[in-house]
Amino acid sequence: MFCPLKASDMETRKVQVTGGSTYTVSLPKTWATDNDITSGDTVELYADDDTLLVTPTRDVDHHTGSLDVSRLEGQQLIRAVLTMYVSGFDVIRLEAGRITTDQRRDIRTAIQGLIGVEVVEEDTDCVVVQDLLDSAELSIENAVSRMRLIATAMLEDAVSALIENDDDLACDVIDRDDDIDRLFLVVSRIFRATLRSPRAAETLGVSREDCFEYHSSARQLERIADHAVKICHLSRKLDSIPEPVADGLLELHAEAADIIDKSMDALLSEDGDEAGTLGHDALESVFDIDEHTRRVDGMLRELDPLEAQSLGVILDSLSRSADYGGNVAETALQKAAPSP
Repeated sequence: MFCPLKASDMETRKVQVTGGSTYTVSLPKTWATDNDITSGDTVELYADDDTLLVTPTRDVDHHTGSLDVSRLEGQQLIRAVLTMYVSGFDVIRLEAGRITTDQRRDIRTAIQGLIGVEVVEEDTDCVVVQDLLDSAELSIENAVSRMRLIATAMLEDAVSALIENDDDLACDVIDRDDDIDRLFLVVSRIFRATLRSPRAAETLGVSREDCFEYHSSARQLERIADHAVKICHLSRKLDSIPEPVADGLLELHAEAADIIDKSMDALLSEDGDEAGTLGHDALESVFDIDEHTRRVDGMLRELDPLEAQSLGVILDSLSRSADYGGNVAETALQKAAPSP
């Protein structure tokens, strides 16, 4: 594991030249001892702009973790499995004096929410699950891009289900939320891996700062998908809605979708100037959303109170989705900004 020195442990070393051309510097003894480094061992060096990271060489193909699940069941057990996965364990041993049928069911429910994870071993007192996904098959950029496609499609279909009173489409949107959650867990796992080890960031070919920004944006996309699900749950309880309100919601969705698209284009752009232009355009459009939201909200006051309440929540979900797009735009601007 990459173990940086704490600020309070900061030490200085004088650089020396040996052999006429080789620069050498000694390692802090405390750090070397804590990481079991002795004379003759090899360390890994990672250059990150003006920073040089030093980490012990670890010949570990899989990170294995064990968890006592004797007292865990239901959502607690499911969350425990997901936490172990996001924390970076490739092999997870779930142990107890006896694994119950309900616990086995909970474990399988948990891994159904993960990409590439399977049960590889079962016994009366242990269930072993393993991540079989090749990290090269799904980069963090690809995962975020897929989240974008799914989340924006969910939001569009949620509004269509509402306007067209299509319960089947609403149910389909709700089901797709599982895909978003799986991808977000992958993004979280990759992000945490880059925090633990500079080797992970080098393998990905993405800086740790960029991984942070992708993870932050993925969180916004997950929230947009959650609001699409909320819209669908409410749409199934509503009958046809007045045409002026429907038109207002369609226009509001179009504006929100445009903000999200511009923000994501800015985030994924490799051109700093283009990213800046798109990011600023998206943020300026967020302010226009507020006026549109107030106009549609005024229409709701003339409706039945229960109908108006549900449509008010839907209106808020569309407005918040635009705000989440604005959050992505701010992240994109930070990503595009020059390094100090």
